[in-house]
Amino acid sequence: MNMYRLLVFGLLFCLLPIGVQAQYTSLDNASGKQRKTYDKAMEYISRGDYSRAKHQLLQILNEDSTFIDAHIQLAYIYYDQDNYALAERGMERALKLDPHYKDFLYYQLGLTEYRQNKMLEATGHFETFLETGDGGERERESAQEYLELAAFAANAMRNPVPFKPEPLPVTINTDNAEYLPCLTADGERMIFTRVVDGGEDFYESILEDGVWQEATAIDAINTEDNEGAQCISPDGRYMVFTRCFPEYMHRSCDLFFAEKIGSRWTTPRAIGLPINTPSWESQPSLSPNGKELYFASNRRGSLGGKDLWVSYRQADGSWSEPENLGPKINTSASDQSPFIHPDNQTLYFMSSGHPGLGGHDLYVSRRDSTGAWGTPENLGYPINTKANEGALIISLDGKTGYFATDQIDPANPEDSSFEGIRSNRTTDIFSFELYPAARPAPVTYVRARVFDAVSKDPLVAQATFVELSEDREWASSLTNLRGEFLVVLPSGEDYALNVSKEGYFFHSENFNFSGDYPITEPYTLDIYLQPIPDSPEGMDAGEPIVLRNIFFEFDKDILKSESKTELELLHQLLVDYPQMKIQINGHTDSEGDDAYNQNLSERRAKSVKEYLVKAGIDPKRLSYKGFGESRPIATNDTPEGRQLNRRTEFEIVE
Repeated sequence: MNMYRLLVFGLLFCLLPIGVQAQYTSLDNASGKQRKTYDKAMEYISRGDYSRAKHQLLQILNEDSTFIDAHIQLAYIYYDQDNYALAERGMERALKLDPHYKDFLYYQLGLTEYRQNKMLEATGHFETFLETGDGGERERESAQEYLELAAFAANAMRNPVPFKPEPLPVTINTDNAEYLPCLTADGERMIFTRVVDGGEDFYESILEDGVWQEATAIDAINTEDNEGAQCISPDGRYMVFTRCFPEYMHRSCDLFFAEKIGSRWTTPRAIGLPINTPSWESQPSLSPNGKELYFASNRRGSLGGKDLWVSYRQADGSWSEPENLGPKINTSASDQSPFIHPDNQTLYFMSSGHPGLGGHDLYVSRRDSTGAWGTPENLGYPINTKANEGALIISLDGKTGYFATDQIDPANPEDSSFEGIRSNRTTDIFSFELYPAARPAPVTYVRARVFDAVSKDPLVAQATFVELSEDREWASSLTNLRGEFLVVLPSGEDYALNVSKEGYFFHSENFNFSGDYPITEPYTLDIYLQPIPDSPEGMDAGEPIVLRNIFFEFDKDILKSESKTELELLHQLLVDYPQMKIQINGHTDSEGDDAYNQNLSERRAKSVKEYLVKAGIDPKRLSYKGFGESRPIATNDTPEGRQLNRRTEFEIVE
């Protein structure tokens, strides 16, 4: 409550009728001396001098403990100073003297109890206030809202979720403030914001042997301006962050990006239009394939003060006009700090507009098969409290949450529950195990290194993942100077990986995560690309190349639609090298009759040849052969081995 409200309440007490008098003192029957002291207290309140006002009111109550107006005004001062326990006691004493002296007091008492998480008591007093019919439309609407919030909070507090926050080590948390962490997909690199000499800068810590190393400043990005609210791509090579400007520049905060080439960051550049505007843009979060950028903004078109928006990366690398996430996510209040999990279907964010426990709470929303976001779910108590909960990120495996707060004592996190008045403790970064119901969908990643098969030197090559069910590119990435790439793969899809470089045969892999496939460990690959010979005379060299993304209907030679991506790659290879002749080889596992498998493998190899001929390749350049089960490359004792043996290859022939 502010000083103006205290004065208004004081005037109301003077002007409204008292009704039947009980055995207490009020302004109507106070002595001249009491009235003079009370008026002096009100004068001090008008000046904001609460200390002298309290002295005057306590002087009255020391002489007459039944002065009901003094109890009420003193309670309002305590409330305004966040001393809710004393405020509650004063209001209760006033109501004990006369339960109907001022019915509005029930609203204020309910609010005081709500601030103390006394939800059952608050509910009762809000209901009583509404029953009296007192207050204006705005106050009654507010009471109804608080009544619903109190009921929600009471239920949440009766059913707490598991929550045991632990501070990160002193190599990250210091006497300075640290907050807004972000992680690479492998969980081995953390970038966070640290306040140094009043300015916000980026720091980075590396996880080695399970221990976070001493954080170091990212000097290539840090400036005299404030940098913060960042996100990083899963491979750690692309960062989007917020930079805020002095008032004289007539801008608020904009989004910038930087790329890591080798071990060095490029000079940051503004993302620009249409994402950046003169309004406030901040708190970015990249989708795992880098094609969607979520952020918070108060730009034109927002439903409330701050909303969540998304922009889509176009084929030319530019970003689309941002789209508001809509009323399912955004409210008329404040919605901020989006975090799209690497599963690409689970969104965590903070909001003061959805049902919660007070202030900004943390929520999770899940995207359905149509792309629509579901109703946000409050993450529950004590993750959420009456305080403001800030940004949250979740690890790739969905089990660990990271956030920053000054509401927990790092020396004794188990004895803290966000319930106290904000202390002078420094903001630190904490982690906790996220309970299963709030976790995202399973995710894994593929980390690979690409080499020249002859020289064994690393190669800068193109790695492209395709969602086979939709024949749609999921992610594409160039390897770094060491030939490395890392791409996140959410569950529920069958992916083709194609690694290519001019002058080399392409390499393919398949990752089948459709259905209820249990994702466990990440995939680590070393890929060796075979150089294409310079002359036709040398094109008979090299081992057969496996086409791991050519699929047939069960026990038939009919190509499935998921084979299109791989077949088109093979077709393009033959177009690019018109002198190249190939033999297509078909193989089966050992299930079934030998002769039947031999025939099936021949028919399947022939189907691939016919596809290429239909696509325009001269049939004289193509031959085919079936090998049945005679050339296994894995054991036939396991489903995985049999799947590897059921394959299509091609090899160069004269």
